[in-house]
Amino acid sequence: MIYEKLPVVLLSTLASEKKQTTNSAIASCILTNREEVSRMGIAELAERCHVGTGSISRFCRDVGFHDFSELKQLLSDTSFHFEEIKAEDDRKKADLWVERVSDSIKQAEMSMDLSKIRELCLDIRSYEKVSAYGMLKAETAAVCLQADLLMMGKSIHTSVAYAEQTEQILSAGKDELIIIFSYTGSYFDYQNFRLKEKHLVLPKIWMICGKGAEKPWFADEMITFDSDGSQISHPFQLQTAAGIIAQIYADPGND
Repeated sequence: MIYEKLPVVLLSTLASEKKQTTNSAIASCILTNREEVSRMGIAELAERCHVGTGSISRFCRDVGFHDFSELKQLLSDTSFHFEEIKAEDDRKKADLWVERVSDSIKQAEMSMDLSKIRELCLDIRSYEKVSAYGMLKAETAAVCLQADLLMMGKSIHTSVAYAEQTEQILSAGKDELIIIFSYTGSYFDYQNFRLKEKHLVLPKIWMICGKGAEKPWFADEMITFDSDGSQISHPFQLQTAAGIIAQIYADPGND
């Protein structure tokens, strides 16, 4: 996976919570002081965040950790890495970045099965309850699709917070359509889903992933694209898929 659970959970919390909320303050403290927090006990972290230990425990459950022990383990195990383009000057670096992004967009467009996208669009039309989700940068593709479909009179749901996505997917019924944007196909690999896979049989699930991703047994359909698996390509290839879905949805004549 491109991004591990810790940054996914904490950054989605910061993006979805109001700045002054307890959960936002705790998430910010943890991200700002990762190494130090990894050596703290729950009481020490609570004191640093000016909250009680109960607030730390609730935070862990609210955002998608099993408990404080899982948070501590992830702090010890997770590495943060940024994929930098090396170049002799800023102009060359910018040019190389744009070239990489442009190439990845074309790569995704040329390798996607448009007939499968047409099938997905038929499902989007036929299901009244439709949701689209992605983790971290992948969620931008879900938001783009949500906005584009709304302009055409189709309202779908999405949520930035990982914990809310988890809750909504696990509570979805057989009359619901779920679209998952997942660059590496690892969206359902986290413990929250592995322990409750039987709940994922009910909704119809489409996954949009890079080729090579393994389809979970409970997912119904996949749309895949060629990818180099890099951080740089990550959001743009998924956004390309979302844009093409919207364009094909806009033309029902070929349905």
